[in-house]
Amino acid sequence: MGSSDERAVLQLEDENLVRLEHFDRKASSLGTAPQRSPYDLKADDDSHKSILYSIRRNIKIFFFSNKLNILVPCGPLAILVDELTDQHGWTFILSLLGIIPLAERLGWATEQLAFFTGPTVGGLLNATFGNATELIISMYALKSGMICVVQQSLLGSILSNTLLVLGCAFFGGGIVHSNKEQLFDKGTAGMNSGLLLMAVMCLLFPAVLNVTHTEVHFGKSELALSRFSSCIMLIAYGAYLFFQLTNQKNLYMPMTEEEDHIDGSAIDEETPEISKWWSMLWLSVMTLWIAVLSEYLGASAAMNIPVAFIGVIVLPIVGNAAEHAGAVMFAYKDKLDISLGVAIGSSTQTAMFGIPFCVVVGWIIGSPMNLDFQMFETATLFMTVLVVAFMLQDGTSNYFKGLMLLFCYLIVAASFFVHIDLESIREFPPSLCAIAWDICCIYTY
Repeated sequence: MGSSDERAVLQLEDENLVRLEHFDRKASSLGTAPQRSPYDLKADDDSHKSILYSIRRNIKIFFFSNKLNILVPCGPLAILVDELTDQHGWTFILSLLGIIPLAERLGWATEQLAFFTGPTVGGLLNATFGNATELIISMYALKSGMICVVQQSLLGSILSNTLLVLGCAFFGGGIVHSNKEQLFDKGTAGMNSGLLLMAVMCLLFPAVLNVTHTEVHFGKSELALSRFSSCIMLIAYGAYLFFQLTNQKNLYMPMTEEEDHIDGSAIDEETPEISKWWSMLWLSVMTLWIAVLSEYLGASAAMNIPVAFIGVIVLPIVGNAAEHAGAVMFAYKDKLDISLGVAIGSSTQTAMFGIPFCVVVGWIIGSPMNLDFQMFETATLFMTVLVVAFMLQDGTSNYFKGLMLLFCYLIVAASFFVHIDLESIREFPPSLCAIAWDICCIYTY
């Protein structure tokens, strides 16, 4: 009974908004103010009251339904401290505290939207909102000639999501549900793994050409191959989205729901707390606010760290804080399909859309952005994708799989800490390290 009542309230909110808009449109088409009966005036007044009630209700649910929201004022305080003082340590702490409730609310809004769109599209939208700011600001980095920064940040985002975020989700979910193996859809996981392997192949060939010096036209063939491959990758990702959205109801139903339908068991389902349009509104607002705070979160770093380590490891960890928290939260609730949509879906989007999109934009603005990420970086990505693909092939998850992914990420982090990127050194001489760090922060967030 409660489930049908809550859905009726959400539907009534949308109907009242449409009813008021329809009346105003009808009046404007007549060119004169229509005669309003007492009933119409009362209905119009009820509509306004319903809209105000809807706004108050959604704001109340968003800000007062979780105790972590008491930390929300830390965000504006971090901005004030950074603008009025030089206390970068306090800026970092306040920004970190301010992002924690926003990350939780971002995951909550994604969960609400998933009630209307399904877990696959819900996770896809979360990944899209998380990557939108990164892709937009990347245009600034490309115009500034910071190609190495763009490549390292995109690579770091993929490594962070596939190993760290997914590892924490598997580990946390496995600890909470230690009495069983968590299940997820093998079809979705296999398709994402295939796309990631395709992206690795497109990155591997230009790197091999560069290392073996087997280009037909030195300095031109590698760039031409990168641009051609990028166009193919964008077409492939578009086809993937079309297939995913048109076949979601049949192929991407979570495993637990399939078993419930087969058994015919009548298990009470959770119901959404807010409507679809309010979910999308809160997702947009939280994404923008997290992007702003993330810039202040990266303001207090030491310069005695290799540039490659900062770009590939440090910055993506901070930048993926919201996705990290959301994926772990869904794993705690035994909703691994959404966790995979957030973690692996974001990696797939970065690899198959973000990287080739930057190459095409660089082509348009005259920047020689290519798919040659250097052999060490490409080999790291190749091994990472292989490990993750093997972990996802059976459609089950437990805490040990998560622990293995976290150990792999520690090995990757240690490798980049001792790795000297010659391209970074040429692009960023020691005297420009501070400037490079600032631009890294701006780009990643």
